[in-house]
This record gives sequence, C-alpha cells and structure tokens, in this order.
Amino acid sequence: MKKIGILFGQERSFPEAVIERINQKAEKDITAEAVKIDKMFQNAALGYAVIIDRISQDVPFYRASLKNAAITGTAVINNPFWWSADEKFFNNALAEQIDIPVPKTALIPSREHPTGTTGESFSNLTMPLNWDAIFEYTGFPAYMKPYDGGGWRDVYKLHDKEDFFHKHAETKQLVMLLQEEIIFEEYFRCYCIGGKHVRIMQYEPRNPQHLRYAVDKPASSQKLLKTIEEYTLKLCNYLGYDFNTVEFAVRDGVPIAIDFCNPAPDADIKSVGQENFDWVVETTANYAIERAKAQKDGQDNLTWGEYIKASVGGMPLNAKTTTAKKVIAPKATSTKADAKVAQVKAPAKPKATKK
Repeated sequence: MKKIGILFGQERSFPEAVIERINQKAEKDITAEAVKIDKMFQNAALGYAVIIDRISQDVPFYRASLKNAAITGTAVINNPFWWSADEKFFNNALAEQIDIPVPKTALIPSREHPTGTTGESFSNLTMPLNWDAIFEYTGFPAYMKPYDGGGWRDVYKLHDKEDFFHKHAETKQLVMLLQEEIIFEEYFRCYCIGGKHVRIMQYEPRNPQHLRYAVDKPASSQKLLKTIEEYTLKLCNYLGYDFNTVEFAVRDGVPIAIDFCNPAPDADIKSVGQENFDWVVETTANYAIERAKAQKDGQDNLTWGEYIKASVGGMPLNAKTTTAKKVIAPKATSTKADAKVAQVKAPAKPKATKK
C-alpha cells in the first residue's frame, strides 16, 4: 500500500478535502492521510510514497524532516531542497534570463545587523549605498517587501525616498526588495500543478482578501491568456515547482510576472471561492496519485527544475516553451462573486524528455 500524506498547519479546508478526494477515488493500493511524525531518525523512511508540503516554510523541523524523507525515497511536493534555496530576488533574475517581463527590483540590506554580526561583518558593503542610483532605477511610487516573504506580510507602498527611509527603519533584520510599482489594467493569479495543469484566475489584489477573486469582467483577449499560460508554465518548469501560483499585472497589454515564489499558495475555500477550490482539490488529488504510482523506493523521486538541470549539465540556460495538459481560463462576465472559468483548448502535448 502506497500512502500519500499531507503536511499542514492551521489550514483545514484544502488538506482535508484533498485527503477525502484521493480516498474517494479508491485507486488500488493507494491511500491518503495527514502526515504523522512521532520520531525522526536519520536515514529512516517516514513510510509515505508522496508528501504534499503545506507548512515547512514556517517550521524548520518539518523542512529538515522532509529532506530526510526525500533522501529515503519520498516524492515531496514541493522539492524541499530547492524550496530552501529559492527566493524572490533570484526568481526575478531567472525570469529575465528566460525572457519573461518582471518589475525593476533592487535588493536592500537589512536595516539592523543580523544577530551575531557587527558593522565589521559588512566591510564589503559601500556605506552609504548609492541610494540615488537605486531610487532612479526603481522609481517612485515603489513597493518594498521581504526578499523571501509571503502572505502579504511586511509589504510597504512607498511614495518617495523619505518615505523609504522612514519605513525601512521598521523592517529591522529583514532583507528587503525595492520594486517599481506596476500600474495595471488587469491582474491574474494562476495555479500551476505538476508543471502542466494551469488555472488562470482573474484577481484584484487591492480588494479585501475574501473578495480578491471576485472579478466580474472578462479578460481582454485570448492572446493575453495564452501568453500568461506560456509564462506560467515556463517559470514553474524552470524553477521546478510541482505546486505554485504565479501572479501577473498587465500593463499596456503586457503581462508582467509580479510574484511566482508561492510553493504553498492559498487554497482555502473562503478566499479562492468554490469553483477554484474544486479545481485545485481535484487536480492536486489526481497529481498526487500520479506521483504515487510513479514513485520508486531507493531512488530520488523529486522534481528538479530546468535551471538545476542546465546548471548540473553545464548547458546554457536556453528558454524553451513548455505546454500545458489542461489550462483553465476566465470566461465571460458574470454577476457571481466567484469569477466563472472556462476551458481553453490546450496545445499539442510535447514529446517526453528524459530526466
């Protein structure tokens, strides 16, 4: 019997629904449950063919446990080694390398010295920094946010350099990003599962959280949706995330990737709405079963992105188009709070490549 486990924290609606849906499917020799850990010994398997990780970003004990599970053969969604290495500033650099538009972004050192360091620890930094060049690069208004944060925590809108210095003083030991503001006409948030299943959702980040998916107007064009699909797949396949969300702000008809380091994205029914919730539960359940069937004991069962593959192989980081198996995109205007969605015809399935 192969077990699929879900590791989660305070959330309930999504993990419980995925467990229930997997078990409803009654696949031969596959079952699902909440992960149970009562001890953790080095090189000792946890007994799960697949683990869906929803919480290790906040619990270092879980992250270390998942790495141990991975080396003993568990297929962990998402790869805990890559998740530990990744952050938003690198994300943006990679996006530029593969020709996906992103906002102009600068990395800002922490306002306070990290615990255990002094000013001498930063002798390689030229102080003061060239603030004029930084501010000219991003412009104002701008946004400041943690380089590895999430959940809209510690995000500031800044109007000028005085506003920057005032608010930067509040960030203490956080390393921050300073990013140009994108004035957008449309905004989208996209689930991407398995590097091939995409759901494009209209999104309004300026609304209260429970209303951010309540957008009652159609997307401006199918061409735009196609581009968003292609960018979503390319980003997630280069990063190697099995489960991620990608956000796009559309300025002058161009989708600009705003945030695509969301390996434990919001999937709560109260915020994403019933239709989006049903899709993400069903797609996650099917993908977890697929990974369980493919999982083999005694070998690496993780997903590694094209960036890592190219680096290890000494190959150029050439952008390649990756297509989706199934893509869901917004359809015509609806008066319902939850945006309606329709299936977009998927392009031809690519030939399989050796991993």
